[in-house]
Amino acid sequence: MSEALVATQAPGTGTPVPGASGARLFRRRLRAQRAALVAAAVVALLVLIALAAPLLTALEGQDPTTYHPALVDSARGGVPVGSLGGISADHWLGVEPQTGRDLFARLVYGARVSLGVALAATVVQVLIGVAVGVASALGNRWVDQLLSRATDIIVGMPLMIMSLALLAIVPAGFPRPVLVTLVIGLIAWGNVAKIVRAQTLTLKGLDYVLAARLSGWGTWRIALRELLPGLAAPVITYAALLVPINISVEAALSFLGVGVKPPTPSWGQMLTAADVWYQAAPQYLLLPAGALFVTVLALTVLGDGVRTALDPRAASRLRVGTGRTREDGASGAETGTGTTKGADA
Repeated sequence: MSEALVATQAPGTGTPVPGASGARLFRRRLRAQRAALVAAAVVALLVLIALAAPLLTALEGQDPTTYHPALVDSARGGVPVGSLGGISADHWLGVEPQTGRDLFARLVYGARVSLGVALAATVVQVLIGVAVGVASALGNRWVDQLLSRATDIIVGMPLMIMSLALLAIVPAGFPRPVLVTLVIGLIAWGNVAKIVRAQTLTLKGLDYVLAARLSGWGTWRIALRELLPGLAAPVITYAALLVPINISVEAALSFLGVGVKPPTPSWGQMLTAADVWYQAAPQYLLLPAGALFVTVLALTVLGDGVRTALDPRAASRLRVGTGRTREDGASGAETGTGTTKGADA
């Protein structure tokens, strides 16, 4: 993000005054969006829960893999014993049907997997997409054609089908969270590359880039010193919107049985096992589904807020306070009309 100073006008005067840096302007615009602030608080809480999962489960006195067969009714097919799915002082959210594993422990450890895979896959997508996009825009005609066609092929690949195929042929001993991260990151970088290529083609025609070229700078020095700072805003914006998409993809792969394998907990994996328990133990379905819904919604709203803060010309799709703004505008118009009439009188 550029740290260049921005000149603004002092209130009530036409005198320019030094403005805030780019980072300060971004924070100010983001703070003006209440929905984005709430979403950021929710995301921060989810990340804190994921990082503190060992501490939280130790506080409860449970872990995500220990079986408690005495807490399920085998005569009824493994339904948790007690009300509300076996909720008690020892099991804050109840236990898992059939196995009796602690549901709270599996939920908070599942947050680690879902958020970790989504964030790591986003980093892989961004690194590959930026490298390919910049190389395509700065290379010669043959390099551009080759990389652009490769990007088109990647974009055209059906993500879920390719992920299912790759995950099915990899040996079972390979760590599944790492494998899911690599599969998502290596298949879904095409849109990042297209955005970066288009933005780089725009930036390299600007005066300061041309001046750097005339001063004798090499291509890659120009890319690192002049182009990458200008690419920060669109890349950060798109990356913020990629995270909830990757969470949904990881959940879908785990739901289909080719993602994270037991006993490692994952929200999508929990949904897979819960599809036959929604009547006997509804909390087993509702808790991971609710966690996924809240996480994806919060990240989507936060991504929209980041997009709007980095590009204030773009109207937010999730605007808050529009009605109040219109009312204030209408009141101002009425006040102005009244003043005019008074002056005319």
